[in-house]
Amino acid sequence: MENTLVYACRVKDREILQRSSSGGAFTAISDVFLERGDAVLCARYNYEEHRTEFKLALTKEERDASSGSMYMQSYALDSWKEALYWLKQNPERKLMFAGLGCQAAGFMQFMKMNGMSGRIFTVDIICHGAPSPLIWAEYARSLEKEGKLSDLNFRNKKTGWSKSVGTVKRNGEEISIAKYRRIYTDRYTIRPSCHLCPYTRMDRDTDITIGDFWHIEKSMPDFADEIGTSLVLIHTERGKELFDEIKENLELRESNTTDCWQLNLQEPTKPSEIRHKFWRDYRKHGIDHVMEHYGSVTFLRRAKRKIQKMLP
Repeated sequence: MENTLVYACRVKDREILQRSSSGGAFTAISDVFLERGDAVLCARYNYEEHRTEFKLALTKEERDASSGSMYMQSYALDSWKEALYWLKQNPERKLMFAGLGCQAAGFMQFMKMNGMSGRIFTVDIICHGAPSPLIWAEYARSLEKEGKLSDLNFRNKKTGWSKSVGTVKRNGEEISIAKYRRIYTDRYTIRPSCHLCPYTRMDRDTDITIGDFWHIEKSMPDFADEIGTSLVLIHTERGKELFDEIKENLELRESNTTDCWQLNLQEPTKPSEIRHKFWRDYRKHGIDHVMEHYGSVTFLRRAKRKIQKMLP
C-alpha cells in the first residue's frame, strides 16, 4: 500500500477497554482470527520462570492471558515450530502474529522459508526497547520472598490511562512495581541492540502497527478518553481489509502521521548516560540495591521531571 493509514481508536466494550493496556486494538484484531477458528501467536507471562514466552492461542481465554503491556523481553522457545506444525495440520486456516518489529521480521522470514508467509498476518507493537530479562526475573524473585505473585500488570489503569501504574498481587494483595517501571523508562536496562533498532520508523514491514496514541488530548481533545486510546497504523491492503472487519466494534477517528508522532516511530530510544553505572552497581551490590537507588523517586528527580515537562 502506497501510504500508511492512521487511526485513533478504542473498543466500544468498556470492560475490554479497562483491562487493555491502551485502547484494546490487540483484542479487537485478534478476535477476527479466533472467531473464525484461526490462531494467534502472542506473548504471555510465565509465573514459574518469571519470564514472558510466546504461546499459540486458539481461544479468547488463552489470548486474554496475553493482554496488556509486557515490560520485558519475550522468549520464542519452540513457539515458531509449534505455529508451523499447526498451520500444516490446518491447511485452510491462517495465523496472526503479534510482537515487536524485530520479532515479526524474524517470524516472517521463518515462515517464508517454509512456504507459509501467505497465511500469516503480522501485527507489531511500538516499542521503547526490550529490557534485560535478568533484572526482571531477579526483582520478581526478590518480591516473591514474601509470597506468591499473581495478576502482574505493567499498565494498571486504575488511576487513568495517562497515569497508569505497575502492579502485581502478592498473596492476593496488590503491591506496586513502580521501581521496576522507573528503571525501564529511565533506560538503564534496555538491551544495547535496541538502541540501534532498524524497525523504529513510521513505514514498517508488518500489516498493522499498534500502540498508544500519546498526546491525543492535544491533537483531538474531543476524542480523548482516560481509559485509553490505541494508535493503529495500517501498512498493507490486507491490513486495511482486516481493519475494515473490526470497525463496527470500535470508536475511531482518522488521523495522520504528524498528529500521531512519537519518538519510536522515528528513531530508537537513546541509551541512558549512566547505564554503565547502573550495571556496575548491580554487579557489585545486587538487585535490591539498584531497585532502591535507581528506582526510587528523589526530590531532585521529581524537580527534573517537572522542568522537562515545562520545556517545549
